[in-house]
Amino acid sequence: MLTSTQETPGGALAYGRTATLRAQRSRPRAFQFEVRMGSRNILVTGPAINEQAVKLIAENGYQVSYVPPYTSEDDLVRIVTELDPVGVVVRMGRFGSAAIEAAPSLRVLSKHGVGVDNIDVDAASRREIPVVVAAGANALSVAEHAIALLFAVVKRIVPLDSSLRAGRWEKAGFAGKELAGMTIGLVGFGAIARQTALFAKGFGLKVQAFDPFTDEAAFAEAGVRQVTDVDRLLSSSDILSLHCPLTPDTRNLLDDRRLGLMKPGSFVINTARGGLIDEDALLRAVESGQIAGAGLDTFQTEPPGDNHPFWQNQRIVVTPHIGGVTQEANVRVGVDAVEGILAIVEGRELGLERIVNHRALAKTPA
Repeated sequence: MLTSTQETPGGALAYGRTATLRAQRSRPRAFQFEVRMGSRNILVTGPAINEQAVKLIAENGYQVSYVPPYTSEDDLVRIVTELDPVGVVVRMGRFGSAAIEAAPSLRVLSKHGVGVDNIDVDAASRREIPVVVAAGANALSVAEHAIALLFAVVKRIVPLDSSLRAGRWEKAGFAGKELAGMTIGLVGFGAIARQTALFAKGFGLKVQAFDPFTDEAAFAEAGVRQVTDVDRLLSSSDILSLHCPLTPDTRNLLDDRRLGLMKPGSFVINTARGGLIDEDALLRAVESGQIAGAGLDTFQTEPPGDNHPFWQNQRIVVTPHIGGVTQEANVRVGVDAVEGILAIVEGRELGLERIVNHRALAKTPA
C-alpha cells in the first residue's frame, strides 16, 4: 500500500513504525517501511563480520547467525527457512529469489559492500524489500588495490620476483616503463573510481573517465577528462581500469572487439566484477601482446577453478577478490551494512543513495 508522506531533509529515507510502505507520489524521495515485530535474527552469508558490527547487532536486541561462504542454494534456503531472518548481510555467494521467498519475516537485504550482482534485486523489489549497500565504505581500500595492481602489472613485479627467486638475475635484458605521463581510463566514476583518479593523478598519470550516469560537474570537480563514448575511452587509454557494476549491459564489456580497440601494449585492471571481462578474449589479447598485462581481483566464477588458464600467464597478476578487505574497510562496511538493516527495521533515517531499488519500491502498486 502506498500513501503520501513528508520528504525528509537531504533526500534521506525515513523508516517509521507504521503499517504501510509509503512514498511521496510527486517526488519519490522519502519512504517509510513497515516495521513488523517478530524475528530478531540477522543472517550473515559468510564466516564473520567485524566485531563492532556484531556488537551493534547485540546492542539493538538482535541475534546474528552465519552461513558458510558460497553455500549452495538448497542449503541456503533450508537455513533461511529455519532462521527466518528479519535482515540479511549479504557477503559471499548468491542470495536469490528462492532464499528471499523462504523468509516470511525478511525486511531488508544489506550488501557487505556495493556490488549487488549476487542479490536478486527484482525478487526483493517484488516483496517490497529494500536492498541496501554500504556506499563508499570500502572505496579507499579498493582504490588502493587498483593502484597496487597497476604498479605490479606495469612494473612486472610478480614475474621479476619469481625469476629472482628461481636464481635468475635478469637486469641486463629488462626495460621498464614509467607510469607518469600515461593515460588511465576509468569505466565508471563512482566513489571508488574517484579515489582511484585522485591516486593516479598523484603519480602523474593523465586521467579520463566514462560514466553515462554521472553529471559533468563531478568530472570537472575531480579534474578528470570526461569521455562520452566507451570505445573512444578504450582507444585513447594506456591503462584501462574497471569501476562499473555488473549488469546485463556491462557483462563481457571487454570482449575481443573492444580489447582490439585498445592501444597495442596497453594494460587492464579490474577490481569491480569478473563478469565485465570475457576471460577467454583477455587471455588471447595478453598472449598476442595486444594487452601487455592485466591485474585482476575479480573473476567470472568465484572462486575460480584450480586449472584456470590465467594461472599459467605471469603477465596476469591475480588476487582473490580482496580489494576491499582491509581491517579499516571491514569496520566501515560491516557497521554500515548492519546500520542499513537497523534503519529499516527500527525506523531510523537512511540516505537515499544507500538503497539501490528505491525507484522500484516507489512504483509498487497500491
